[in-house]
Amino acid sequence: MDSIEEEKETPPETSRILTGIPGQAAEPWRDSQAKPFIHIENLSKQFDGVTVVDSVNLDIYQGELFAILGGSGCGKTTLLRMMAGFEKPSSGRIIIDEIDVTDLPPYERPVNMMFQSYAVFPHMTVLNNIAYGLKKEGMAKSEISDRVTEMLKLVQLSEFKARKPHQLSGGQLQRVALARSLIKRPKVLLLDEPLAALDKKLREQTQFELMNIQDQLGITFVVVTHDQEEAMTLATRIAVMNEGRFIQTGTPNQVYEYPSSRFVADFFGTVNMFEGTVSSVHEDLMLVETADSDTLLKAIPADGINAGDRLWIAVRPEKISITKEPLLSDRTVCLKGTVWDLGYYGSRSVYRVKTATGKYIQVSAQNQLRTSTHAVEWEDEVYVSWDLDSSIVLEE
Repeated sequence: MDSIEEEKETPPETSRILTGIPGQAAEPWRDSQAKPFIHIENLSKQFDGVTVVDSVNLDIYQGELFAILGGSGCGKTTLLRMMAGFEKPSSGRIIIDEIDVTDLPPYERPVNMMFQSYAVFPHMTVLNNIAYGLKKEGMAKSEISDRVTEMLKLVQLSEFKARKPHQLSGGQLQRVALARSLIKRPKVLLLDEPLAALDKKLREQTQFELMNIQDQLGITFVVVTHDQEEAMTLATRIAVMNEGRFIQTGTPNQVYEYPSSRFVADFFGTVNMFEGTVSSVHEDLMLVETADSDTLLKAIPADGINAGDRLWIAVRPEKISITKEPLLSDRTVCLKGTVWDLGYYGSRSVYRVKTATGKYIQVSAQNQLRTSTHAVEWEDEVYVSWDLDSSIVLEE
């Protein structure tokens, strides 16, 4: 059985928390007495003898915007389709709002799903696309009109209600699909790669619109995505998935700053990885010998680590300083190298520094000063430094 790793004790979070939901405490996942709104228990799915989802367990609380993050083929969309009722589990249970929905058809579940393709009707206007589900249910025309007017206002499409899909931009189409998914007021909205079809700038803008809509409605959102930045921006919590199993769950801060394994550290953002052997362990300092550096690396010792143990030290690029003079202290790791590559991204510059051992270290630096030149250029001899607190110790 695969259970999600418990969140580690970490410093205070800056990620989103749940507020404004009647009877719902902030960060309910920290409360052992809180009841999950969605409970997934030992859920598995096989196709032709191949396990796609492997005995996963997950609790999601009311009003969360929860993200399931993973690469292509990891099982995340299959998991979402089982929650929606479009795929039947091979084993396990799905409970929503204390009702076992495992064997219920999609139309009997308090769930709606927004597909990656949006699947809007090309021959219908925006208004009729949004109203379609209510008309199929036989709702009174006056109530349909009120509900659609309210939803058009919520997604900022009132002035586009008479247009056909081919007359809309990608962002507007996305909002039509979202409105149509929300119009029946489901308890849970499932979103499969909802922003994948949008360009970068529009995707960033729409992320905040999606968060605002979810916050206003208080509906529980479950988002499947392969985009780490999207998951970090949107989610109250994230579950990282690989080969049909959850590897780690936590708030965006926890998963990024305190990854549980090399896979999570490498998949969730960019990271520099050093493999080495523990040289010595002191009360608040651990020294690690690595073939990637002619200098001992420093880190805060983790529980159960002893001299001679094999492990990995991971460092995020934005935690590293790049200077022409060494920054030396008892709490600093400082390595010498040469600027091999330089990328300018406007708000930041990315450097790849090659050390004497041939190791490439990526550094991300904010461009705080307005200038047309770089303080550090190609082929400059430089020092890359980071505080030992920024060294992430990974045993697997």
